[in-house]
Amino acid sequence: MAKLYAYVGVPGFIEAVQPRLTEAGFSRVEDVASAHYVLTFCVSQSVLEDVYFGTEGLVTTVAPGTVLVDLSAATPNFAREVNAVACVNDLIMVEAPLTVRSLVAADAFGRDNLLGPVASESEIAPEVRALLDALFGEVVEVGAPGRAQLLRNTHTLPLAANLASSIEALALDDAAARTVGALDADQIPLFSPVSTDPVVQAVRQKRFAGGYTVEMLLAELSAALMAADDAEIILPQAEATMHLLELLAVIGGADMAPAALSLVYRDEAAGAEAGLDWTRAEQAYGHDHHHDDDDEDWDRFDDDDDWNDGADYDGFDYSSN
Repeated sequence: MAKLYAYVGVPGFIEAVQPRLTEAGFSRVEDVASAHYVLTFCVSQSVLEDVYFGTEGLVTTVAPGTVLVDLSAATPNFAREVNAVACVNDLIMVEAPLTVRSLVAADAFGRDNLLGPVASESEIAPEVRALLDALFGEVVEVGAPGRAQLLRNTHTLPLAANLASSIEALALDDAAARTVGALDADQIPLFSPVSTDPVVQAVRQKRFAGGYTVEMLLAELSAALMAADDAEIILPQAEATMHLLELLAVIGGADMAPAALSLVYRDEAAGAEAGLDWTRAEQAYGHDHHHDDDDEDWDRFDDDDDWNDGADYDGFDYSSN
């Protein structure tokens, strides 16, 4: 019998992985009601909520016994909620949040770059495992609902921190080298920001486009910060990185690769060359904003603002980027 799956979510992802699913014996259908498996990958928890619980939500439109495989970033609490509702509706929920090994891999959705933490109340059937193996280079069953999202939450934090710190080290090296001189290639020490760090290499090669985007990373960080809020802890480093990524999204970089964060540290000409527009920041913040100012006003991004809730800061529509 044919193994039929439907997909709801970001088009770029399914375009990248569909050949692997086809090779593994899975055929895609458009009608979720006729699918044995439904994959979902949303970059906003509010959109994800609508996909599952809206008027035409999956929990009421798919056939009983359908396996729902969610690849989105969410909080552990939300994952448990989705699982509970799915079980009540005689559906099988598999929590498998997409987890990248490297934020700057040239082939972001390549199988080797994808790790699949998996949580479910049901035993993972061989057919479901085959589907997951087609998606991910490594599948790790981690226990009860919510646990896979927690693993992805904790996996995202050091990746995002390294992204920001490597880019800042590179920005300092580039700026200071104008006065002290740059090192020759054979003089570069291992600890230099112009060594073999993958983030630095991606920036040097101007790999500012790719399948894995700033918007996706923002969704992951937002979920991690909401999970931290649920656990009543504060993560200031993650918040600072998220603010920088939000700024990049505001000026037109939501669909760019994470390495494009380096452009926030460059002059406006470099940003314009990559398609960014700093006047959008002025519009979004409501005053004459320049990214080189020392008194940057981050008050617009307080704890009440939530990328994962699909907020458009003061009317700024990210979907236009």
